[in-house]
Amino acid sequence: MNRFCALIVSMGFLAPLLELPLPTPVRAETLTVYKCRTANGQLIYQGTPCAHGQQQQTMQLDDSGPASSPLPQTPNSPSPQAMATRAIPAPLPSTPPSVMYRCARATDHTTYLSSNGNPQPYYAPLAMTGIVPTPLGHITPGVKANAAMIASNYVLMQDQCEPLTQQDTCATLRDQYDDNERKLSRAFKADQPTLQQREKELLAELSHC
Repeated sequence: MNRFCALIVSMGFLAPLLELPLPTPVRAETLTVYKCRTANGQLIYQGTPCAHGQQQQTMQLDDSGPASSPLPQTPNSPSPQAMATRAIPAPLPSTPPSVMYRCARATDHTTYLSSNGNPQPYYAPLAMTGIVPTPLGHITPGVKANAAMIASNYVLMQDQCEPLTQQDTCATLRDQYDDNERKLSRAFKADQPTLQQREKELLAELSHC
């Protein structure tokens, strides 16, 4: 009878522990329960080691707190590691378009646009230069020349150029692009490749404006 009562008492000590809800484990923290058997066969459950001379067995009960789950992520959301290591795209370089020049012809002073600010010199008839302003066939006093000499002589000429501002360059490129598009819309099939290539060149320059 005494042994049965002792067993009831000892089980009564363990019962509250067994009835406790087990938390979700997140850490390796456990509670050690000692199962002690006395010399007369009595079983005792306690939280400290058994007394000297008693048979001892241990039971490990989980004593960790509830698990904390990370915040849910949507299927398409990147992980924090990926966001930390994701390279930030470098800004596109801001470079001006190629310099364009407004040039004046040395013969008649008409202007034209060019990408070359130092055009090659060329020979022009003396009659086109304006050096001898009088009509051909007339002799200027003090000038030993005649119409045949003037018509048969050439003079080395060179056009003068000055660079455009970036704003003027971009405006000129847009005008050239519009003009090229008009030509392309009316061009024959054989003439289209040249105009299409020019279109690509103008778009590349306009990308800097």
